[in-house]
Amino acid sequence: MAVGQRALLIRSPHGNVLWDCVGYLDDELAAEIEDLGGINAIAVSHPHFYGVMTEWGKVFDAPVYVHAADREWVGRPDPVIEYWTGDTHDIAPGMTLVNAGTHFAGGTVLHWADDPEGDGALFSGDIFMVVMDRRWVSFMYSIPNFIPERPSTIRRALALVEPFAFERIYGAFWGRVVSSDGAAAVRRSADRYLRFVRDDGS
Repeated sequence: MAVGQRALLIRSPHGNVLWDCVGYLDDELAAEIEDLGGINAIAVSHPHFYGVMTEWGKVFDAPVYVHAADREWVGRPDPVIEYWTGDTHDIAPGMTLVNAGTHFAGGTVLHWADDPEGDGALFSGDIFMVVMDRRWVSFMYSIPNFIPERPSTIRRALALVEPFAFERIYGAFWGRVVSSDGAAAVRRSADRYLRFVRDDGS
């Protein structure tokens, strides 16, 4: 479905959060999720994953968090959508949305401070794209057109996630997980990226 992305149900003592959406929801899937405690909130990284997010929100009576910078891309406006502004937004205890702004102006990642491993986790969609070598991420303005992200945008994103500790990064697609040293992986990936976009390679 869609571009083959995954949605991740984050099961927290403070209520479940659905990170990103898949483009299909039926009664059987909804019942399985209800058995796991339902969904208290939905957060979507960027417009490519909006799809049927309003249906997800309505079925589970959960707010759908979308950064206001990407409001123009919402094809089906609905009261269930909550537009947030600024750099960060707390949606549950220990869960913070960060407007990294790569890929889309409203491109969002989710930091979970209280993940079961106890070291923090970052859910990045393809805002920070976990690459085939899963020790690294990359930053693309347009993935299908292979247009790289602007250096100034990457520097801003790096500064915004710097205060957050995390070991794991969960990317948009199955198998794309940075399993350790996640915060350092973002930093060194940004350094490598910025080095290659300079004319002198310094």
